[in-house]
Amino acid sequence: MLSFISKIVAMSIFIYLCIVAPSASGRIDKGTASLSRYRTDATRTKPTRPAGVPKSPHDNRYNPSSTSVPRGVRRDRQRDRSTQTDIPLRNNANKARIGARKSLARSRAATPTKQRRQNEQPTPEPTGDASASTTVYVYGPNAFALLLPQNSGEMVSDAEEGGIAYCTDGSGCGNPFPNGLITGAAYSASADGSYVQITGCMDSSKFPFADNDDGGQFDVRYPNGAQCTFGGYGASFIEQVEPSANRFCLRCCKSANDQQNCNSHQDRAGCPVAVPGTYEFGEVGCS
Repeated sequence: MLSFISKIVAMSIFIYLCIVAPSASGRIDKGTASLSRYRTDATRTKPTRPAGVPKSPHDNRYNPSSTSVPRGVRRDRQRDRSTQTDIPLRNNANKARIGARKSLARSRAATPTKQRRQNEQPTPEPTGDASASTTVYVYGPNAFALLLPQNSGEMVSDAEEGGIAYCTDGSGCGNPFPNGLITGAAYSASADGSYVQITGCMDSSKFPFADNDDGGQFDVRYPNGAQCTFGGYGASFIEQVEPSANRFCLRCCKSANDQQNCNSHQDRAGCPVAVPGTYEFGEVGCS
């Protein structure tokens, strides 16, 4: 039995040495040769085209100096040319628009702004005889008198013909202001002595004004015999009382018909326009 197995092993070794080993060695040699050729090709220098020999017309590589370029590159170059043409056109249009705006701005600056003309018609003549009950005055922030409605709940505009004078306590008239009515007052006078004025704030709830009364104006026309002691009877003065705004103002001019300083036609403008002055007193304001 052992002799039979030994024969089989010996035969297998013989077949391997005679057939399998030589073929495997040949494949290894061929692989080594192929690798050697690859290394030789990789390190080989590419041949250069001799000078003067034109490039093949079938060469599809992009050459910037050549007029024959691939299709995609030609489209790009065409777009570049169109862009180079359009940009200056847009810039020129922008420059034209900017120039037009500057010209318009210069023309507007050169044209004087129209100012709203002030009504300078003569002050109407005084009405009635002078009366102490319709006389106002301005001596200082604690000594002044104002014309106010005589009847409870009467609108200021309706009381223009029947208003009477009220004044600060101890300043000389028979009707002192109710306590708490005046919350702030500021006195001023012009440098040339042409007028004096008092402006300020009030608490309209301290006087029997009509509800939601926007106010009105007293002047030399109304009430009858109205005057200010600064200029005397006939001299211009304007007084506005605005209960809804908690605001009042009085300016007395030195001369008659002074429509520059005491413009009686500003009766609907409100105190800040008719008599510019102080209407804020720290934490106490007119609102």
